[in-house]
Amino acid sequence: MEGAKGEGGSLESSLLQIVHEHQRRATRIRDQTDKAKKDALRTAVRVSDLLVDAVNGGVQESFVNEKRIEVEIRALLSTIMRYKKQTDQWLAATHALNSVLKEIGDFENWMKIMDYDCKSINAAIRNIHQV
Repeated sequence: MEGAKGEGGSLESSLLQIVHEHQRRATRIRDQTDKAKKDALRTAVRVSDLLVDAVNGGVQESFVNEKRIEVEIRALLSTIMRYKKQTDQWLAATHALNSVLKEIGDFENWMKIMDYDCKSINAAIRNIHQV
């Protein structure tokens, strides 16, 4: 019986050794799986951060460009308003000059008419005086 017990003990110890080896491997595989999950999660978070940074970089650049354009638009509007005022002043001055030139032309025409009338009256008086 002792032989059977010795063999049984050896069989039992072998089975226990196999079970312990299996548990160690399962624990090692579980640890490796957990480590791989954590690495994958860290990598996914890093990729996500990089993608967000890439997208946000473009958005931020667009936002900065939009602000620059708005500043330029305000400056251009200011310049346009200044030029509009100058143009209105030039138009008023040109209109005033045209009015003055018209008046000069009207005065010159009136002077010619007066000259003609004076010459006609002078001729009539000479004719009357000669008769």
